[in-house]
Amino acid sequence: MLGFLFARQAGLDDPLRLKRAESTRRVLCMELNQDRDVERIHGNGINTIDIEVIEGRYMLSGGADGVIVIYDLENHSRKPQYTCKAVCTVGRSSRHVHKFSVETVQWYPHDTGMFVSSSFDKTMKVWDTETLKPAEIFRFEGNIYCHQMSPIAKKHSLIAVGTKDPKVQLCDLKSGSCIQVLQGHRGEVLSVRWSPRHEYILATASADSSVRLWDVRRATGSLFALDQHNGDRSKASFANMAHNGRVNGLCFTADGLFLLTVGTDDRMRLWKAASGENTLVNYGKVANETRKGLKFAVSRGCSPEFAFVPCGSSVAVYALHTGELVTTLRGHYNNVDCCDFHPDYQELYSGGKDCNILAWVPTPRKPDVEDEGQRSKTAGSQSTLNPAFEDAWSSSDEDG
Repeated sequence: MLGFLFARQAGLDDPLRLKRAESTRRVLCMELNQDRDVERIHGNGINTIDIEVIEGRYMLSGGADGVIVIYDLENHSRKPQYTCKAVCTVGRSSRHVHKFSVETVQWYPHDTGMFVSSSFDKTMKVWDTETLKPAEIFRFEGNIYCHQMSPIAKKHSLIAVGTKDPKVQLCDLKSGSCIQVLQGHRGEVLSVRWSPRHEYILATASADSSVRLWDVRRATGSLFALDQHNGDRSKASFANMAHNGRVNGLCFTADGLFLLTVGTDDRMRLWKAASGENTLVNYGKVANETRKGLKFAVSRGCSPEFAFVPCGSSVAVYALHTGELVTTLRGHYNNVDCCDFHPDYQELYSGGKDCNILAWVPTPRKPDVEDEGQRSKTAGSQSTLNPAFEDAWSSSDEDG
């Protein structure tokens, strides 16, 4: 670390390298925070969480009980031990609450004044954060497994929605209606993700074992379907399978260059987003028994990057490009369903069927030698002065 500081100070190195090195160190020493609790509101399992990127302060959660909660993650007590309080709740007593399980919640990427939730009650609701009332309600024919707004879009306001129907629906926030349908999958759509690099590129995962990439401006079908064997992705696309089971999780890397997928074949695969090439990184067995969408996360600002994947009652942390299992975060009493990475502080929040949201934070850095020396000085009479610093000349005078 001192080498990075000196190189940055001397102008020999890019300051970004120091930031990445420290971010990586913090992720590698992540553990359950014993001093920070998240107020327990949900009476059933927690399916989805989302931290807003404007201030990095507020977190949404959606539960199997249909309840939606907004938490304030900031420590107002100024004490090491504190509880992240629920700011507001759309509870069972609200007439606007979802009737069944909430599967996905997401903040509007450009403003915390709005968020979107989707549920097994076949509705997707666009909420006004201030009034906690739906400004718009989209209704579908089947259960909704997932939805997402593009994190970077400036030319469109589309929400991609995955339902029990094999067709991917694109809803427009401006018009309040479903304006486009993407056809190609043959099974229910379990996960959708917009590229953080190109605002019109969308990835979708289905129970038919396929993952497809789309340019939503094109009406001729998907760009290609991913093939785990790296065959021709443009021909015989119905035969191209990304996994040997249901594909229920997708996540782009922060730069949008890679796409990570998980399936019920207990495998995780890393793909080049531009070409659809399987990079053949071996992550070993990644246990995945969920029939619904699996919400996992990828770090941002680290070198190398890491993937945080719910596996049973724990969260497995993998090195993204080598496949190494770096560590396993254990603390939940039941299966973990979702997690979200906070890039500002290199923290991870996870929600599970035990109704708990846990905070995983970097362990504090050990004090430097100089700090320890300073502390010993202030210890007063309890500390003995190092003989090298004794005033030998005055002492000999007094003796004489």
